[in-house]
Amino acid sequence: MPAKKAADSGKEADSGKAAVEKVAAGRGASKAPADKDAVSKGAASKGASRSASRSASKGAVVGKPESHTALVRRARRVNRELAEIYPYAHPELDFENPFQLVVATVLSAQTTDLRVNQTTPALFAKYPTPEDLAAADPEEVEEILRPTGFFRAKTKSVMGLSKALVEEFGGEVPGRLEDLVKLPGVGRKTAFVVLGNAFGRPGITVDTHFQRLVRRWKWTEATEPDKIEAAVGALFPKSDWTMLSHHVIFHGRRICHARKPACGACPIAPLCPAYGEGETDPEKAKKLLKYEKGGFPGQRLNPPQSYLDAGGRPAPPLGAG
Repeated sequence: MPAKKAADSGKEADSGKAAVEKVAAGRGASKAPADKDAVSKGAASKGASRSASRSASKGAVVGKPESHTALVRRARRVNRELAEIYPYAHPELDFENPFQLVVATVLSAQTTDLRVNQTTPALFAKYPTPEDLAAADPEEVEEILRPTGFFRAKTKSVMGLSKALVEEFGGEVPGRLEDLVKLPGVGRKTAFVVLGNAFGRPGITVDTHFQRLVRRWKWTEATEPDKIEAAVGALFPKSDWTMLSHHVIFHGRRICHARKPACGACPIAPLCPAYGEGETDPEKAKKLLKYEKGGFPGQRLNPPQSYLDAGGRPAPPLGAG
């Protein structure tokens, strides 16, 4: 479970603010305000100007060929700084046990974690075990899952994996990759989410955010998820893989967006070869921030206490005004 990897909740509120201040201080930026809802303007402005200077002068990150050793060092530094920025990083699907997590992860395809979190309370209240879901009326399950999109295919997958769990694994979610990927609707990405967050076994989650960011950072040029997984995994010790995934995905959702990344509000801008693809003006970039960085609710209805202590807000339930 990721909760045990987080710092004690009593320390998180301070560490959340200290993370941005430390990044800012390390780059000579002005002191960050204590506002939890935004990344320090000083850190972003200073970071952005340094990155712009590097780009213009064809500096180490942008212009020169990067050796493998230099790449490893830069990648690990990015992860260390992301860990300071998001000390409360966690999987953004609500779950209480491995069964709930594997089902929720399958349902998250082609939709948001928020929508899944708003939908699964009704699903798990009615079908709390694999045995219950395997024996369910498909039409009733479809109606519950309708808000997640592709609800017929998803119903078939979650009922199929539930039947497989009952018939092949005694109603328990297996803790091995080779077993998990045999379940209907479960690929390597889903399997690593379950292994890393329900069983504490390292894995890299190559979702769309992860793919986008590691390519922007030039950690790999690969486009296929399994090749991205292998290339990025080679840059880090295995023990870092699960939390690395959370750090990268958090950053992709909050700052380094797909269409318009908030470059001017990004604390790791000096380490980014893609600086300038998005908004570089600090004030305009600040308006692009999402979730706790922009003062908005997060993805989970029931987030970890460390996230709440750091200024995050829980998402509303389905149908809430």
